[in-house]
Amino acid sequence: MKKVIVKLEDFGKNYGKKEVIKNINLEIYEGEFLTLLGSSGCGKTTILRSISGLDIPTFGKVYIDGEDVTNLEPPKRQVNTIFQNYALFPLMNIYDNIAFGLRMKKVPEDEIKRSVNEMLELVHLEGYEKRFPRELSGGEQQRVSLARGLINRPKVLLLDEPISALDLKLRKKMQIELKMLQRKLGITFIYVTHDQDEALSMSDRIVVLRNGKIEQIDSPTDIYDKPNSLYVAEFIGDANVISSKVLEVDKEKKLLYLEDNMVGKLNREFNVGEKVDIVIRPENIKISSALKNKNSFTGIVNEIIYDGSSTKLIFKIYGELIKVVVFGNDKKYEVGQELNLYWDVEDIVVFGRDKNEG
Repeated sequence: MKKVIVKLEDFGKNYGKKEVIKNINLEIYEGEFLTLLGSSGCGKTTILRSISGLDIPTFGKVYIDGEDVTNLEPPKRQVNTIFQNYALFPLMNIYDNIAFGLRMKKVPEDEIKRSVNEMLELVHLEGYEKRFPRELSGGEQQRVSLARGLINRPKVLLLDEPISALDLKLRKKMQIELKMLQRKLGITFIYVTHDQDEALSMSDRIVVLRNGKIEQIDSPTDIYDKPNSLYVAEFIGDANVISSKVLEVDKEKKLLYLEDNMVGKLNREFNVGEKVDIVIRPENIKISSALKNKNSFTGIVNEIIYDGSSTKLIFKIYGELIKVVVFGNDKKYEVGQELNLYWDVEDIVVFGRDKNEG
């Protein structure tokens, strides 16, 4: 059984009359990389700050390794935080920046030296100890910040959008390095981001937040392939959404027959005549030489977007813009070209419409 290292119990946070977090319960396991994902204002940073002790919950409890730390001062919690701006001391060299936390704890200098050298090696900055933050690139400053956060061997490392200021290429590189570092050390990482690609590529589990509530907690593959709401389906990755209506429910075969000759898996309760939304990922739509019996359409290419390893074709079918991703460059496509499209029954997810929608 996995050990729970951080627990939020009936947790809520208000700023004045504004309710930011609405009574959530969350267990985070020892040694996992968990990402809090959501748009601006969803409450992800508020949760991180409450775990660190920088914010106190309006109600509910925060536990770290079984201890109630709800009202405990930040220095007394076994966590460290990595901020977006790195928060390095500009007048200290890299060695002193990394050593700062241990010196505050009155650790002997010979032990500090050994630990700092270990950290420099861990983040691949050997030989940089006499440099100052202004002499480093953004990626190198990020590594210093990580080393400073890890040198105290916290039980939990909190990361608040730490690589969002880096350029795309460096961000991709840091994603790999962060995940490898976390796996090597076995320390619990709680990572805050609004970037879906970051969350999918690094996390063991993702918590999707919406308006202060948890929309879904799952592995990256299940979040992407098995979203439990239309919001999650559209927020994570690229998704085609097609409006339709239920024509028949076949509980024996577990199939859902829809308008426009579409068929989906029956994975929840639906009623005949109910309006629904169908979600299909662009990479799950295939091109064929002829129309299939079900889930098949003919479309005209409206636009072509080339992306190196893949090509995105844009169609307009039944008034909806449909995106299709084709991998490889062995076939050439043209705007105005007519193509037959289809997808497999198991590749679509069907959601009932909100009662307030048309």
